[in-house]
Amino acid sequence: MKKRNVAIIAHVDHGKTTLVDEILKTSGMFRENEDVSNVTMDSNALEKERGITILAKTTALDYKDYRINILDTPGHADFGGEVERIMNMVDGVILVVDAYEGTMPQTRFVLKKALEAHVKPLVVINKVDKPSARCKQVVDEVLDLFIELGADEEWLDFKVVYASALNGTCSLSDDLSTQTPGFEELLDLIISEIPAPSGDPALPLQFQPALLDYNDYVGRIGIGRVHNGEIHVGEMVSCMRLDGTVKQFRVQKLFGFLGMQRLEIEKAEAGDIVAVAGLSDISVGETLCEIGKENALPILHIDEPTLQMTFGTNSSPFVGQEGKLLTARQIEDRLYKEMQRDVSLKVEPADAESFLVSGRGELHLAILIENLRREGFEIEVSKPVVIMKEIDGVLCEPWEELQIETPEESVGSIIEQLGSRGAVMESMTNFENQVRLLYSIPSRGLIGFMTDFMTLTKGYGIINHTFKEYRPYQEIQIGERKLGVLVSTENGKSSAYALGQLEDRGVMFIEPGVLVYEGMIVGECNRENDLAVNVVKGKQLTNMRAASADKTVVLKRPRPISLEYALDYINNDELIEVTPSSIRLRKRILNTEQRKKFDARK
Repeated sequence: MKKRNVAIIAHVDHGKTTLVDEILKTSGMFRENEDVSNVTMDSNALEKERGITILAKTTALDYKDYRINILDTPGHADFGGEVERIMNMVDGVILVVDAYEGTMPQTRFVLKKALEAHVKPLVVINKVDKPSARCKQVVDEVLDLFIELGADEEWLDFKVVYASALNGTCSLSDDLSTQTPGFEELLDLIISEIPAPSGDPALPLQFQPALLDYNDYVGRIGIGRVHNGEIHVGEMVSCMRLDGTVKQFRVQKLFGFLGMQRLEIEKAEAGDIVAVAGLSDISVGETLCEIGKENALPILHIDEPTLQMTFGTNSSPFVGQEGKLLTARQIEDRLYKEMQRDVSLKVEPADAESFLVSGRGELHLAILIENLRREGFEIEVSKPVVIMKEIDGVLCEPWEELQIETPEESVGSIIEQLGSRGAVMESMTNFENQVRLLYSIPSRGLIGFMTDFMTLTKGYGIINHTFKEYRPYQEIQIGERKLGVLVSTENGKSSAYALGQLEDRGVMFIEPGVLVYEGMIVGECNRENDLAVNVVKGKQLTNMRAASADKTVVLKRPRPISLEYALDYINNDELIEVTPSSIRLRKRILNTEQRKKFDARK
């Protein structure tokens, strides 16, 4: 059977996954009576909730005597490393661009990776059914981007498909009346435009994993492309490790992909995308070869982590009340298991009860924490800090490219806020009372910025950032919260009476009837210093006052605390307690007296 291997790349939320889902439905992979309403490549519960792709997914379909392997890649900057490695598995990419938003920072990032890997691009202008779609200008923007990124001349004449993945229609013309149901035009273009996979089944075996999976029965699974030769279940092969050593092992299982399923197969040959099980510590970028004919492929580049934080056992007075998995041993096992699957994650012990976890960004680490709490873990985590690097004897820090789109009325306050965070403006453009700002900013300047950004733009702003480079570290204070917090001095249940008396001191994070402990953060102070408060105190009842008067206290709504908000919000002397049902903010030193002494020494 003839083969084609393509990846779908795009900026976050431009419709990659929806497009893959619709292509699968078009290809006749499902029976007529099969329920396809919930078919989606985003299989993980978090992916469905957030509407983002976190892990790259592999699928395949049969169309007109061709087996087309499709890789759905993540669009978010924190998972960009996967995009880079996937380019080694495919011969063409489908670049999806939103018909209104046009080219965004991640569009540029993923296209750059594709052009560097010399894979042929096709362009899909998606969401053409939007009333605000501007297809012709967006195609021009894409062409400008190709030229700017130095694409080969032959690729500047790229083929364009106009589609609405949500409606399941596409056409080769930007005239909406020509849209037809199904994606035959796109599939035909893949067959005619994308080259067949290179590689010769008659040569000795070369297979390189670019992605990892893990399951409890067979351990690590390497997903990649067979570059040359054939691989069979049960045969002995050599694995050329990253450190130059060679290890022999038996191939236990081979999996192929078709539709939404992973199928066990007996053999695979050059050009196939398969998953190989049998070596418990197989790693991305290693090469599997025939014994005696070892010939390594170039090692794949893996993005370095840029942020790290401490994960520790829960040390609050409420430990063990909500979760089942509490010990350092259980947390360690779970983190090391995650490392088996996620190449860009690094875990090292910090002390007996805590671990330093490094990742690609706040979202990357927040998703790991969210998965842990859903599995029943109780942990406490520290504020994320950026990872410094020594380059030629100079201490350097990561910088990012930041693109913001905001209504005109918010521009002044955003420019002021970014100025205080060490950001450098590159450009500013206006279109239809929206302003697009382009900045370079130190990564630590972005920590805590998301929350302020949403407030400043009243939720109407769009923000995107991607890693740019390392630059020499500058001694400036960035990223600490300006306002102090309200900290509980007592253990017990919060009362409406006490909260009502504290309303003029700041904004509350809790409502009446919530269990609190000494050292727990219950609100934000409206001054710069922290304030120790009693939120448990009840009203003194005497014969002069009626108990019923309490019911007339009307409180403002407390500020909701999400995990991402908490990570942005805390300072270095604070921690987040994460359990399956609660997210609490607390001081590192819970005792009020000890904390005051410590602060005085500072």
